[in-house]
Amino acid sequence: MAKKVLQPGPDHPITVEPTKARVVVKAGGRVVADSRNALTLQESTYPAVQYIPLADVDAAVLERTAHETYCPYKGEASYYSLNAGEVKGENAVWTYENPYDAVAPIKDHVAFYPNVVDSIELVED
Repeated sequence: MAKKVLQPGPDHPITVEPTKARVVVKAGGRVVADSRNALTLQESTYPAVQYIPLADVDAAVLERTAHETYCPYKGEASYYSLNAGEVKGENAVWTYENPYDAVAPIKDHVAFYPNVVDSIELVED
């Protein structure tokens, strides 16, 4: 069965913009991501999500899983588990490797579930 693709619009707006601040993600008492090139994705009435370039994430704390989900607005999401000391989270980090055109800038970026990590901070330099 073909997956339904929906376009953002007045009833479900999505914006992707460069984050104006540095984004620092901490887990297990250490920095696992630090970026000045993050993107803020605002989808409808949901909380804004920070998408961080994969290159700005400590690869040693990520382990690819077979888990996948589907969003009709963004596409297929792939997942990583997080292993940062005492903080372990299965499928705690997600990415859209081939996002739909409406959110194309988030390609090669990842997002962290905020309830798994210690913090996701926006730091003004």
